[in-house]
Amino acid sequence: MISLRATAFFAFLLLAPAAHAEESRFTTGPVIADYGPVANVEGAVPIPAHTRFKVVFDVSEGAEPGAVNRAIESAARFLNMHARAGVRPSNIRLAIVVRGSATRDVAVHPRPGETNANAALIADLIAHNVEIYVCGQSAAHYEVERSDLLPNVQLALSAMTAHAMLQQRGYTLNP
Repeated sequence: MISLRATAFFAFLLLAPAAHAEESRFTTGPVIADYGPVANVEGAVPIPAHTRFKVVFDVSEGAEPGAVNRAIESAARFLNMHARAGVRPSNIRLAIVVRGSATRDVAVHPRPGETNANAALIADLIAHNVEIYVCGQSAAHYEVERSDLLPNVQLALSAMTAHAMLQQRGYTLNP
């Protein structure tokens, strides 16, 4: 009889090529070159070329130490996938509101002595006109000062305030 461990090993061998093939369908660019991998979707409902997006992402869960925050990377995916679908990047306005344990992911040093794995992604997003706000209430809770934030990350009074102000400017919340 084959052991459970052997069965799992053989299943891995059979599924590994399929998983690799699936991963290779996801590539980065054309807007954010090193982040935001997306797959091309043939037959998707076309997006009219004149479409304009104003979308805000709410990021509350912090990344594992040394890892990129997948919720922050979602903004890069949004830019890349819609540019590939024919929407001009100049017609895409994005904002990210960071709160909760994700607050540390926008600090120069998320933890003492640790370099921020999100720094290059955040710099690239900001270079592509993505506005990034951090909740001042979360910053106070996590003892993150304005001077601790990565360049051009903006300190809001609260996440609630940032969302309300962005909504007044026509932004919709990405679920």
